[in-house]
Amino acid sequence: MEIPKRDGDGYLVDMSDWSEQTGRMMADADGYALNEKMWAQIMQARAYFEEFGTVPPIRKFAKYIGEDQKELFELWMTGPMKPITKYGGMPKPTGCV
Repeated sequence: MEIPKRDGDGYLVDMSDWSEQTGRMMADADGYALNEKMWAQIMQARAYFEEFGTVPPIRKFAKYIGEDQKELFELWMTGPMKPITKYGGMPKPTGCV
């Protein structure tokens, strides 16, 4: 299986191309190792996106999943919403991420 077309930032051009397998293949291609906790957060962000139709800002997302914001940054070693949305097949986050 090939990874569907992505934009210059690595996000899917067509969000409907996303599947769990696609998300994992994208992370592998980018050299980004996702553990089960990270994958669970990606799925929680997808649930938030489906419920509210928007990508949550980090503060709101941390509260939504009951995690400390600082722990999210430590787990992802970067602004967590970018890899979460990228590998979760969601749009790029806007504003502070």
